[in-house]
Amino acid sequence: MPKLTKRLVESVSPQNKDILLWDSELKGFLCKITPTGKRSYFLYYRTKDGRQRKPKIGDHGAITCEQARVIAQQWLADTTHGKDPSAERQTLRANPTLADLAKRYMTDYAPRKKMGSRKEDQRLWEQHILPKLGSFKVSSLTREDILKLQHSLQHLSTTANRVLSLLSKAFNLAELWGYRPDHSNPCRHVKKYAEQKRERFLSQQEISCLMDILEKEETQGTELPCVIYAIRLLLLTGCRLSEILTLRWQEVDFEKKCLNLSDSKTGKKIVYLSPTSLEVLKTIPRTEGNEYVIWGKKKESHLINLQKPWGRIRKKANLENVRLHDLRHTFASVAASNGLSLPVIGALLGHKQTQTTARYAHLIGQTLLDATEKISNKIVSNGIK
Repeated sequence: MPKLTKRLVESVSPQNKDILLWDSELKGFLCKITPTGKRSYFLYYRTKDGRQRKPKIGDHGAITCEQARVIAQQWLADTTHGKDPSAERQTLRANPTLADLAKRYMTDYAPRKKMGSRKEDQRLWEQHILPKLGSFKVSSLTREDILKLQHSLQHLSTTANRVLSLLSKAFNLAELWGYRPDHSNPCRHVKKYAEQKRERFLSQQEISCLMDILEKEETQGTELPCVIYAIRLLLLTGCRLSEILTLRWQEVDFEKKCLNLSDSKTGKKIVYLSPTSLEVLKTIPRTEGNEYVIWGKKKESHLINLQKPWGRIRKKANLENVRLHDLRHTFASVAASNGLSLPVIGALLGHKQTQTTARYAHLIGQTLLDATEKISNKIVSNGIK
């Protein structure tokens, strides 16, 4: 049997009895396919005292083949130190604490998320949740406990809402894993706090000032060229900071006038380029042995820190309260002010949720009011003899 992969697991058709697909590289790692088509990953091993174990790792779909492989490798490593992962899971299942749930969440579920999201989840667990509720049994936590935790974070409304979302997902998983009865999530009916969304857009005057400063810095050589290129691209494309800093030349399609991003916050993404942004890209010299458009000081790496040079540049441009992410907001606000619809703006920015784009609705509204005024004035003027 070859190495287990997603393609292999999904290519095997169910039979009238269970099918066991054994991995060729990791001893004891297998996928079971039932007659109903359910695919689940297991690990077969023997304990130090010779007992046979075959604990379930997870169901295909809820967990990927590679994630299951990583867990199986960890379990096998534990057995070499005399541990019995299967017995430990049974004990944990019997009466886990919230700290136990957090550990399994980060081990079994979090790897499905992007690195930034995983780090944020870990921070929320460690800083806000576990210090207050970590020792509580998962089965004993109530809505009142969640409300108390939320109330303690009322001065940090955004953090409180993220904590609530994280706990809600964790308790849904707790039901799936048998730690709590179905439909018993204590986060249900707990409302999030209202958040004040930060909307900072550059005015046309501020944009002109920023562009002048960038040109001056480029001419005088007071900032690295890659810093200037990066800021221009952020403003002209509406891309996120990470998308520009990690942009590779192979993702730039000059012929089709777009960027084919292999990964972003919302997955694969196409960014359409204006003639101006294309000209910026064409002026960027390629560094031998470096695949990144915005190269860094280290060979074969991209620029890591844009915050410090941005702090110097925005100070010279009198933009003290402007973040790099506000350049993305500015791109969207200019689009909205010029009459582009919310769906079009959302497509340009790569938004998955329509409510994310809705913050620019009031700018579109003003454009429509201006258009209505022009139409009515035209009608009235045509009616005057």
